[in-house]
Amino acid sequence: MIYKEYSEEEILMLSGIQHFAFCKRQWALIHIEQLWAENVRTIEGQFLHKRSDDPFQDETRKGLRNVRAMPLISYTLGLRGIADVVEFIRVESDSQYTTTLKDRQGFWRVCPVEFKRGKPKKDDRDAVQLCAQAICLEEMTSVKIEYADLYYGETRHRQRIEIDEKLRSRVYYLSEKMHEMFKDGITPPAEVGKHCSICSMVELCNPRLTKKYRSVSNYLKAALFDAESEDAE
Repeated sequence: MIYKEYSEEEILMLSGIQHFAFCKRQWALIHIEQLWAENVRTIEGQFLHKRSDDPFQDETRKGLRNVRAMPLISYTLGLRGIADVVEFIRVESDSQYTTTLKDRQGFWRVCPVEFKRGKPKKDDRDAVQLCAQAICLEEMTSVKIEYADLYYGETRHRQRIEIDEKLRSRVYYLSEKMHEMFKDGITPPAEVGKHCSICSMVELCNPRLTKKYRSVSNYLKAALFDAESEDAE
């Protein structure tokens, strides 16, 4: 399948695809309206990521190379981000699943590893973020990635995710909708549910008070009009 290629100016944050899969309104509040709020989950998550996000750590042992905080980009998704860890596993033979590394002999399979603070989710928000990382790596290294891993801090175990066509299609769909919403500058109403109780944005969101789609540009125009009206009085 041939996908659209986005320009450098259109690139969005890769981490946002997890927010978008969880709640489109949460994504819009963060990435369109530039709002953010912390809770215990986000703080713990940041602490876990600090343990992996060291751009100066690059270790190789027994045929396994770990690269931390690796910059990623995909022009077909229009996303840019950082991988917590990318594992390069040395194998004996060349194939569509292997790449070569500068100053290192042999052939290497590529496996992104994303660190999460909690435990495996019932929905696919972690999986789509991981798959987006894999697609970035495929574009950057000209290699096909079959699987990737999620590491959960609460269980201290990895969960292997198959990077299949169904998941890839889901990621391309979400990224396209993200770009459309960002271009329109529209923050959608909340879809009220149990997920609202664990959202760090719940107080800023006011999910039960949102009834209509709200354009940020229209809101700013209205606010400016009100301010000018007050000055004219």
